[in-house]
Amino acid sequence: MKLAATYALSAPRDKVFAAITDPAVLQKCIDGCEKMVKTGGGSYDAHLKLGLAGIKGSYVGKIQLRDVKAPQSYTLLIEGKGVPGFVKGTAKISLAEKKPGHTELRCDADALVGGMIAAVGSRLVEAAAKRMMDEFFKKFAAQLDPSSRK
Repeated sequence: MKLAATYALSAPRDKVFAAITDPAVLQKCIDGCEKMVKTGGGSYDAHLKLGLAGIKGSYVGKIQLRDVKAPQSYTLLIEGKGVPGFVKGTAKISLAEKKPGHTELRCDADALVGGMIAAVGSRLVEAAAKRMMDEFFKKFAAQLDPSSRK
């Protein structure tokens, strides 16, 4: 499954890059993320509780930041498994400052799911993944600009 989206953020590129690579910020923005623990340079263990189409479960996974080119891009590698199934994916994050104080963030993601998660159907999984990605970046934008929080 491939997902791509572009988000406009009201913050300078260096501030966006610092936040999008900060595990404390990521934990606040990832739905169901109970904890993220650093295990090495750019590597983290994550514990999440998620639900999709009545299939709920806990997942333990690994997150790695690779090919880091501050402040313009990096690749996020994600691998997680739990009783409901597994998820493996990559997301290429690219930042471009369009005008002073405004950054365009592009996310190109590719994911593979298996187990009971895959059994719910690719359209439902893809729609849920897109919704989760949009929710993540909505929360992320709020982290950058606390006055925009509701």
